[in-house]
Amino acid sequence: MIFSIRPVQACVLALCAAAAGGAFASSHREAPSIAGMPKLDATDFYMFRSYEPGRQNYLTLIANYQPDQSPYGGPNYFTMDPNALYEIHLDTDGDAVENITFQFKFKNTLRDIQLPISGKQVSIPLVQAGGISAPNGATSNLRETFTLNVVRGDRRKGTVQPVTMAGGATEFDKPTDNIGDKTFGGPTGYATYANQHLYTVSIPGCGTPARVFVGQRKDSFSVALGQVFDLINLNPLGAPNGNPDALAGKNITTMALEVPIACVTGTDPIIGGWTSASVRQGRLIASPPKSGHGTTALNGGAWAQVSRLGMPLVNELVIGLKDKDKFNSSKPKDDGQFADYVTNPTLPALIQTLFPSAPAPTNFPRTDLVAAFLTGVEGVNKPANVKASEMLRLNTSIPPTPKASQMNLGVLVGDNAGFPNGRRPGDDIVDAELRVAMGVLCVATGASDTLKVGCKPADAPAGSAALTDGATQSPAQFADTFPYLNTPLPGAQ
Repeated sequence: MIFSIRPVQACVLALCAAAAGGAFASSHREAPSIAGMPKLDATDFYMFRSYEPGRQNYLTLIANYQPDQSPYGGPNYFTMDPNALYEIHLDTDGDAVENITFQFKFKNTLRDIQLPISGKQVSIPLVQAGGISAPNGATSNLRETFTLNVVRGDRRKGTVQPVTMAGGATEFDKPTDNIGDKTFGGPTGYATYANQHLYTVSIPGCGTPARVFVGQRKDSFSVALGQVFDLINLNPLGAPNGNPDALAGKNITTMALEVPIACVTGTDPIIGGWTSASVRQGRLIASPPKSGHGTTALNGGAWAQVSRLGMPLVNELVIGLKDKDKFNSSKPKDDGQFADYVTNPTLPALIQTLFPSAPAPTNFPRTDLVAAFLTGVEGVNKPANVKASEMLRLNTSIPPTPKASQMNLGVLVGDNAGFPNGRRPGDDIVDAELRVAMGVLCVATGASDTLKVGCKPADAPAGSAALTDGATQSPAQFADTFPYLNTPLPGAQ
């Protein structure tokens, strides 16, 4: 165990994300521009050693997109943007530049099912003409597919190779969203249908097969969002599950990969990861649009990145409102421009303003936050030759913790296979990150600074406070099999 945190019930602390501006969901509508482009909005990014029994030598990468999906969101539901490029990047040597990138691109094909109506063939208005039980079935009016490439080196100039199924096929079906139980044959029908879209694949340069799944899932993030926006209308030191999860009734779209660890690590077992979405710089709206599906615009020019997500809650709670769009368009190698937001953060000061009994840490620059967000923590997940940059970092040499033994505060309570050493679905990053912001690392490191974070307990008077929003994230909420996230909520039962 690296360290553990002693709960303190003495001071009244609260989640003050509302005062910081922006949504307090893990990258749900976190910046002004991306709020108007939901198909490109990354909501959560996970990276962890697989804890499915027998799969401990694999790395799982999960990128969630399209927030706030209502299960009844027909008739078009939540296809991905066919004009966008969705990517998962890995930095395998700590230099803040991607070494391996997985690129997802989507395509929509309209079958245009028609019915004979009084002697005329008329196109139906729905995405299904009957029950759906298999990929690309005859009753599916809209087929959504994707391709997956691996790029080694620079994401735009490196070597691009396709990821393939057995037999060499490069096009994968994405399941139709969970329209409802009648469409998919009952309460368990959708899970059976969606599982047919879990593919075993070959990655060029990797001798061991990998797995991929892309499709709708139940939103995997938990937060008492309404109470936070309502002037911190909650008890921050109350019992877990004391507040409802605001996202409990929502779905998201998941891109999940499970790859052999040996295929994505170099001499250093610590890797960094993040996800991004890009669109072409130019878009010309067709008026009137062409007949079909998703053919309302022509797109051209270079790729422009509009979404970025590595460590959770960085853009919401760390980056200033004026720079949120800039952060989404930036790359880790250029993160020096945002350094003041980490070394001199505003969130602890806002907490102190609203709750004077909770004084903010006094160590400046906040080197403990540099360790947490930009370099990794010494002895846990800090690469040997790291360049400070924001991304999720994982020490792949640390064995995975079985689901039944996982602790939702990860490293803070001695479960070193959890956040901030990567991130698993059951890690409660709301509670963990707020405690980090108030100086929990300063308390944990002790007077001798054993963690080498550049501070001591006296620098963080409220560093031991047991902050919680009451909407507990728990490993028990999720499966222990790939792709780990839960079956999406149906539009009707």
